[in-house]
This record gives sequence, structure tokens and C-alpha cells, in this order.
Amino acid sequence: MKIAVLGAGNIAVQPNGVLPNLHHIPDKAVVTAVADPVEEKARDAAARFGIPRAFTTLDDMLDYGDFDAVVNLTPIPVHGETSLKILRAGKHLTTEKPVAVTIDEADALAEAANAKGLSVVCAPPNMLYPTRREARRLLAANTIGQLCFVRHRSSGPGPAAGAWPSDPSWFYQKGSGPMFDIGVYSMHEVLGILNRPAKRVFGFFGITEATRTVPSGPVRGLTFPVTANDNNLVLLDFGDSTFCVIDGTYNVWSAKSPRMEIFGREGVLNMWRNLNEPEGKQLELYRVDHEHGTRGWFDVDIRDLQFAQQHVNNLKRALIVEHLVDVVRGTRPNELTLDVARHALEIMLAAEEASTTGQAIELTTSFTPAEFDRGVRDGALIHG
Repeated sequence: MKIAVLGAGNIAVQPNGVLPNLHHIPDKAVVTAVADPVEEKARDAAARFGIPRAFTTLDDMLDYGDFDAVVNLTPIPVHGETSLKILRAGKHLTTEKPVAVTIDEADALAEAANAKGLSVVCAPPNMLYPTRREARRLLAANTIGQLCFVRHRSSGPGPAAGAWPSDPSWFYQKGSGPMFDIGVYSMHEVLGILNRPAKRVFGFFGITEATRTVPSGPVRGLTFPVTANDNNLVLLDFGDSTFCVIDGTYNVWSAKSPRMEIFGREGVLNMWRNLNEPEGKQLELYRVDHEHGTRGWFDVDIRDLQFAQQHVNNLKRALIVEHLVDVVRGTRPNELTLDVARHALEIMLAAEEASTTGQAIELTTSFTPAEFDRGVRDGALIHG
């Protein structure tokens, strides 16, 4: 497929970005155009990655049109409007997270895609990771019994902690913020692993510091106001007395707890690191066997996931481009659907609204659960 890239910033060109890693799938995707409002960025990306055409506007790139799909890597506040232009131009789409910043924008994207029969793949790509899919499979196999509640952590120190290579201030302004930036990862993992939509939501949202100063790194000393809530907690009700708590803040320097903890009546499933991190656990299971009077912790056997994870590690952010190609070709079902992204967006928006009204909010969007092999993998399930 011929691909165009909108946005030549960090997500596009950094070592783990989209463009440096497409060479792993030359049989699936070739980039024919790139656009960025900063002309130097567009031209540099074109020269570095052998892209034939460079533009400074999306409109000019769409007028050129020699591509089948667009990878939208624009900043958070303009995802919706740029993606709508792309779809109305008849191009398939993969977009960075969140899919939009209002439900009306997300609805318009769905309407445009359906009207033209186009595929939309939405970041984050986490539900393509083997460990996430294995966690979903273990829950579907009733490994920990009746599901009770979930804790998920996506917080970090934030782009202003010093590691971000350029001005991070826009992350802290209204229309952006940690829920849209990193909390969205938790939303997609919880929805994907539980494989069902939530029913209602409540939230606690606030600003911890009205002004931030970057303490180190390339823009050390930069000071700016904070207008987006930077300390956020979301409470979800999935029905049947199944609850979830998600944090999405720029106030966690470090943590030793699992990324995700899932508690059931017959056990616990912890999700720790990705397989590309060489040390530490990945998936950990606590099982209670009342019949035999035993209980204890086990590491889930993930050795047969290593090959699939190596492919993920190679592609990095280009993974979502491969998924779009596979979806358009019909060789794989869409695991990163617009419906899930829209439901995650509604949760984040409603949680912030609930934090001001003091009332839980019923959710109106939904999605069709993913289809997959509900059988437990052959061979050893757990070891340790």
C-alpha cells in the first residue's frame, strides 16, 4: 500500500517512531508523501527516508493524492479535524491517540468512514502486543473466576520531567493533558483485555501545580502555566459488580506495582512489563484451588510468545501501519477499531465532567467485543 504521513515530529522520526521502522515491512507499505507545517521538518523527513514528495499542508498532500492511506501523527487537539479531511478525501486512516477530543468529532469520523467504506485503525496499538492478548485469553478461559475489580496504572512523570526533546508545554494545556496523552493507554488496555464496554464512570480531576518548570534536558528552565488537569483518577462500572480504577497523571516518578492488576473470585492476574524489557515478570497468576486445598503465585508461560513479540519490537510505532495494511487487505480483523477508541474517548470526557458535577455518568457509546480463540493455549499454561 502507498502511505502518506501527516506530521514529521518526534513520533514520526525518532528511533522508535513510524518512519525509521517501516523498512521491516517493505512488502506491505511504501511512503509516497509526507506533510508538516514546518517546511524544514517535512523536507528533512523526505530526504532522510527517501520519500518522493514533501508538503506543508494536508490539503496540498491530499490534492497530490498518490497514496491509499494516511498516518495521522498530528498533535492531540487537531486529530479529529485532520482525520475527517483524510476520510472525506477517500483515504484509509491510522491515527494517533486519542482519536479526537470530542464525541461529535469521533461520530463524524465514523460516519465518514462508513459512507466511503474506509478502514480506520486507532492508536494505541497495545492490544496487538502478545502479553495483552494472552491476558485477554486467560480471562476468557475463566482462569481467575468471576471478575471483581481491576486496577490500571498509566501515570508517569510527564514530558516536562526533562526527557522530552522539545518544548513540552502544549501537553499541559486544555485540549491535551495526561488523560489524552497516557491515560488513553490504560483505557484501551482495560477495554481490550476485559473485552467489553463500560456502563458508567466517575472521576476525580485536578491541577497539582499551576506552573511547571522543566528541571533538566534540552529545554531545562522552561516555565509555563498548566491549564489541563494533570492529576486524574477514573472509576469505571462494567456492570455485574465489576469495577475498575485507572490513574492518568503527570505526577508518578516511579512505581513498583504491576501495570495492571485483575482480581477474580478464584485468583489474580498481574500484568507487568512488555516482553521487550529483558528483566522482570510479564504476566503473573495467583490461583486458588479449593478442591485440592492449594493456592499460590505462578509465572504465566510466555515462551511461545517470544517470536510474535520480536516482530512487535522490530516494528515499534510502525506496527500500527502494518495493522492498517492487514485490515485493508482483509488478512486480519481490526483489533484497534474506531468504536473502541470512541468509547475510550467518551470515558475520559465523562470522567472529567463527573469530577465537576459530583455525579456518575451513564455511558452511551459501545463496541462489539473482539473475536478470538477462547481456548487456552496448548501445552503448559503456567510454571513456577
